[in-house]
Amino acid sequence: MERMTRRLKGEPVDRVPNFDIMMTFAAHYIKKPLREYYLDYRVLVDANMAMLENFDLDIVQAISDPYRETHDLGGAILFEPDHNPMCPVPPIREYDDVKKLTFVAPEDGPRMSDRLKALRAFRERVGGETPIMGWVEGAFAQAADVRGINEIMVDVSIEPTWVVDLLEQLVEVEIAFARAQVQAGADIVGLGDAVASMVNREMYQKFALPYEKRIFAAVREMGALSRLHICGRTTHLLDLMPQCGADIIDVDWMVPFDKASAIFRDRVAICGNFDPVVVMLQGTPDDVRRATKYCIDIGGPRMFSAGGCEIPDGTPHENLRAQNEVLAN
Repeated sequence: MERMTRRLKGEPVDRVPNFDIMMTFAAHYIKKPLREYYLDYRVLVDANMAMLENFDLDIVQAISDPYRETHDLGGAILFEPDHNPMCPVPPIREYDDVKKLTFVAPEDGPRMSDRLKALRAFRERVGGETPIMGWVEGAFAQAADVRGINEIMVDVSIEPTWVVDLLEQLVEVEIAFARAQVQAGADIVGLGDAVASMVNREMYQKFALPYEKRIFAAVREMGALSRLHICGRTTHLLDLMPQCGADIIDVDWMVPFDKASAIFRDRVAICGNFDPVVVMLQGTPDDVRRATKYCIDIGGPRMFSAGGCEIPDGTPHENLRAQNEVLAN
């Protein structure tokens, strides 16, 4: 916790914090199928504790999949034994279907409350010692989850007013969920808004950024930190993203890290951004060392180390340890 706090201030630390995102890798490391990782908070907690203890992460995280809120809003989510969950039929197929969404408090939603249980368990095991991260979907990402990615991409062009009305409802779900997670023990609330990488600057400023701001403002009011994660190519949004108010912003591997660092340096801590597949999964330990060192050299005194996105299943253990060797030097 001290390492993270000092790093956020740009103060000297004993080593650069490792904020890798681990989900599938973590579940399989403790020999559990993904279905259990998604549906049983105890498995998620045990998997994250194994990452902390065996791979020297500086964070435990209640991140799993994008469908916790969607499930509790009435979506039918398919959980196969050892695959990512799917929502074959989004709950909003016609515009009037928005009236059928089931709005419940996070404590009353089966899957949202499961994440709260995970955070309470983390607090009992590492509270005050290791940063604990909760997670919410951005309102725009949540709109894609309940409407369907293809449909929402059309809607922003032909029915923008309807989209804004939907976002106004969904952002309240995410704010309530974020607040509940801080109460349950989250020191950081991450926000995933991957769909934002697929729109232009004007659409980002209309459909994503205002809602990121509102969610992070609520997190800040609760006394917690915030982390923005937008998968994909966000180079065209780099100067806008810090306006969201996050304390930490992830950048994916296809974003030039030098450019992102130059834009973020005096505004927000940057996290990233080596290629998790080509470098971490398929590369050698020396490849990992070079990529990690490059990010440290470019990222400045507030940079956090992580792959551009989730560490893939099957990543060689020696590659994960190579990353930490560099962070400690």
